[in-house]
Amino acid sequence: MKINSINITDFRNIKNLKTEFDDVNIIWGENAQGKTNLIEAIYLFSGAKSFRGVKDRELVRFNCDSAKLQIEFEAGGRKQNAELLIKGRREATLNGIKKKSAAALGDEIKTVIFSPVHLSMIKDGPLERRRFVDGALCQLKSGYKNLLKDYNRALVQRNNLLRDLYSNPEMESMLYIWNTNLAHIGAKIVYQRLRYIEAIMPFVKEIYSGISSGAEEIDIKYLGAVQEICETDEIEKNIISALDENKVQDMQNKTTSVGAHRDDIDILINGNSARKFGSQGQQRSCVLALKLAEAALLEQMTGEKPIALLDDVMSELDEKRQDYILNRIKGLQVFVTCCDKEQILRLKDGKTIHIEKGFIS
Repeated sequence: MKINSINITDFRNIKNLKTEFDDVNIIWGENAQGKTNLIEAIYLFSGAKSFRGVKDRELVRFNCDSAKLQIEFEAGGRKQNAELLIKGRREATLNGIKKKSAAALGDEIKTVIFSPVHLSMIKDGPLERRRFVDGALCQLKSGYKNLLKDYNRALVQRNNLLRDLYSNPEMESMLYIWNTNLAHIGAKIVYQRLRYIEAIMPFVKEIYSGISSGAEEIDIKYLGAVQEICETDEIEKNIISALDENKVQDMQNKTTSVGAHRDDIDILINGNSARKFGSQGQQRSCVLALKLAEAALLEQMTGEKPIALLDDVMSELDEKRQDYILNRIKGLQVFVTCCDKEQILRLKDGKTIHIEKGFIS
């Protein structure tokens, strides 16, 4: 997959921008000039909402009614084009045919995004680490998103029952029903997560070794009622057992304390927790390795190379790690933003794009 060109009108601080792309594209300039806006515009063609967590109406340039994004790209062995019109909500057109929703573009255009907000995957609690794995599985497994919805629905029902037990203790016997339901769905989620970690690990190890020049080794451990791959029936039994063991605590706190929604993923560098002991550069390298490994696995399983969008990835990395990003990521079209002009001087092959006040200069 490759994006050949983009045309942007009234998006964020960009009034009008049109440019062609190469295999490696370095977008540089001072802060708040529009570098991330260009990355964000490309990312929206994957069908996802903004990775910056804003509503669609906030994407339109100030005092404008709408924004328009157009790309020409290659996927599925042929040249194609897509358009996004943002006016209250996003409307998508693919090869001249209007799509039912902007999300439908995700079937054709695959991206992997690194942004400083993703450092929370290492720095913060388990939610962001689960979100990384679940988000990747949603791209790979068509039914996984519905599985998550079913699980969250069952979780809400169990938590509602736990709250009702305070005034209606005779309803305690009904916990068995929701324990069984939650464990049955949760086992399928945990199984898919464990399979994903197993599949992605060879790519993560190889990429992280390249980033660190072989000086460090990364590992990933799944932390939950089950920590190794086994049959879903066995996982289900372990989850039910954990729910039973924590029943008194759950009734006291009126919430479900164990299950797929509480599991964690531990990321280790040389056997030590990256969250507790990793430097800023090491933590950034971990997230980058996970993101690039996500792209490699996506290619292996779909046959299509996703586009790598790396926003402000160079900060706090030494020259060797920066060199890996600039010159050693192979096989993917890459977009990298940075502020330091000196960094792009080490680029051996590719295109540099200077953004200033929303314009290419």
